[in-house]
Amino acid sequence: MPEYREKLWASPAPFLATALLMPASILVFAPISMLWGIIIAVVLYGAAVLTLLLTAPVVSVEDGVFTAGRARIGTELIGEAVPFEAAEATLERGRRLDARAWLLIRGWIGPVVRVPIEDPEDPAPYWLVSTRHPTTLAAAINGSRRPASSN
Repeated sequence: MPEYREKLWASPAPFLATALLMPASILVFAPISMLWGIIIAVVLYGAAVLTLLLTAPVVSVEDGVFTAGRARIGTELIGEAVPFEAAEATLERGRRLDARAWLLIRGWIGPVVRVPIEDPEDPAPYWLVSTRHPTTLAAAINGSRRPASSN
């Protein structure tokens, strides 16, 4: 059975953007104490980096279960996954997006995979999931799908 696992780490851009906390903190605390301004700046930046690292979601396909962040669904309840890259991925995240879809999108990851939900109890028509390897993820999902009647 195909398996796939990917941690959706942030790109360097959010880490650089959070680095702006350092000069801002120093600017605010320098009139009080330059030492405390530097200490607070380092602690705030460290907390921001730690938050980016700890909150990176995992996308996986394992033992007939597709997991995207905190959400899980059996592969017997999903349709054929379709990968999208470049302009097509932009359209999927924008003009083609169904408001009822369940999303796990990260702005720093362009490609997405659309996974149709075939569970009549589920209000979401599909999941749209960011991934750096859309073709590989879609192949893993499609390779692990089982018809609901084979259970």
